[in-house]
Amino acid sequence: MSTFHGLEMAKQALYAQRSALYTTGHNISNVNTEGYSRQRINFETASPYPPAASRTQSRLPGQMGTGVDVGSVQRIRDKFLDFQYRAESGNVGYWSEKSKALSRMENLLNEPSDSGLAKTIDEFWQSLQDLAVNPDNSGARSVVVNRGLAVTETLNYLSKSLSSIRTDLHNQINILVNNDPDNNDKKSTINSLLKQIDDINGQVQKVEPHGYLPNDLYDKRDQLLDELSQIVNIEVDYHESSKSSLKVADGIVSIKLVDSSGQPIKTGNDNVYLIEVDNDNTRTINELKAEFSNEENGQKEVTAVHVGNTTLNLPLESIGALHGLIEAYGYKDGNEVTGDYPAMLAELDQIAKELANAFNEQHQAGVDLDGQAGIEFFTFDNPGTGEALKITVNTTLLDNPDKIATGAVDKGSRNGDNALKLANIFDKPLDELDQASVRDYFASVIGNLGVQAKEANRMAGNTEILLGQVERERLSTSAVSLDEEMSNMIQFQHAYNAAARSMTTVDEMLDRVINNMGLVGR
Repeated sequence: MSTFHGLEMAKQALYAQRSALYTTGHNISNVNTEGYSRQRINFETASPYPPAASRTQSRLPGQMGTGVDVGSVQRIRDKFLDFQYRAESGNVGYWSEKSKALSRMENLLNEPSDSGLAKTIDEFWQSLQDLAVNPDNSGARSVVVNRGLAVTETLNYLSKSLSSIRTDLHNQINILVNNDPDNNDKKSTINSLLKQIDDINGQVQKVEPHGYLPNDLYDKRDQLLDELSQIVNIEVDYHESSKSSLKVADGIVSIKLVDSSGQPIKTGNDNVYLIEVDNDNTRTINELKAEFSNEENGQKEVTAVHVGNTTLNLPLESIGALHGLIEAYGYKDGNEVTGDYPAMLAELDQIAKELANAFNEQHQAGVDLDGQAGIEFFTFDNPGTGEALKITVNTTLLDNPDKIATGAVDKGSRNGDNALKLANIFDKPLDELDQASVRDYFASVIGNLGVQAKEANRMAGNTEILLGQVERERLSTSAVSLDEEMSNMIQFQHAYNAAARSMTTVDEMLDRVINNMGLVGR
């Protein structure tokens, strides 16, 4: 062993402790950086002397240590906690979107209130009661027409506003999954995230084979994966980028879709991958797109979701914000259109249709002030689907309220018996409303909405609490603690000072050997 070996060991110690101090400083600098994982130096004992396979055997009783090496700079990250976080993140995304969509619907319907549909129907009912008492009163007749018009305008407004919110949901889905058709370089949110993750995969694939650990790239990629996991439920697989990579290297990632129970979504026997990595580490991005129907009335729905060349079944099995938006917006399930907003629009259409049919039938059974048979009270612009949007009061009645058929045929035109029967329509069980009255049916619709919204709000809160717990556990592992880093700094500083003192001691020994030995007899 060389006489100067002590200097070499001291130098290695200085380098190692200096690297540890630099890493500590890097941690402290990024204490408030979102997504940063603290890093540490992995010290390794240098190869001892003599080597076990050496041909020249030393007479030393054993091997002597040769110092310290810096093995790697490793970030502290628990992949199991990442897995838990991403699973809960998908649940948060799903219930959050459901809760927001249903809350917007509740705020729009605004029940119970003094301006909702139920209150407007009550006022219409009351005006008919008043007209039954005073069938000859022109003012009472005008009030009935105007109250009836208020009911139709409320139904028109609710239908139009629900459709407007659906348009917002349509735009949100487009932003999430569909690329800009006018600009191929402008990716949707999901496809942009996939592109960024794949770009980092490419950088990692270039760096790791040289024995480096690109920790900051790992952190950036994990941030993108966390963001993606809130939109769709994913599972991340790690692949070795090269045989020469360090064992602690993360490698490159592939991303597959999983269902709400964490099982891979399959088409046949194949998993559905957003980013696929082959055996030779060739990477493929499978962009996610949503397909909408082309309906002339503008009421479109999602008909398919594509991942690359694969078409996913509807309803989606994957949980996440995209799933929540599609469920709220509406999708094609076989030949049926399913979804929160299409269902509510259909309920309003059913109420408008059955109210008009029952009311018109009774109105035509009576006579007006001139003794003429009653005409239709409610009419529809362009009859067809969307009755709540198209219903209105017959313009003849708007121009001449005397045409309201208040009287019973057998009692003449000056009685209010038919007006009373018209008022009773709102409490009469109707076959097409499951033997419920208009009032009761609408109340049940609002009740069901309240139950759904309450459940969505509760689940949104619960999943956020669970996500917060996992995040706190993850931060306890990966986040920077200033107290711990200050302790490490003092520890590495003392080690650095000791290494410097060791070098000084060896230098004094060499000075004694070189300058003060061999002087006898001169």
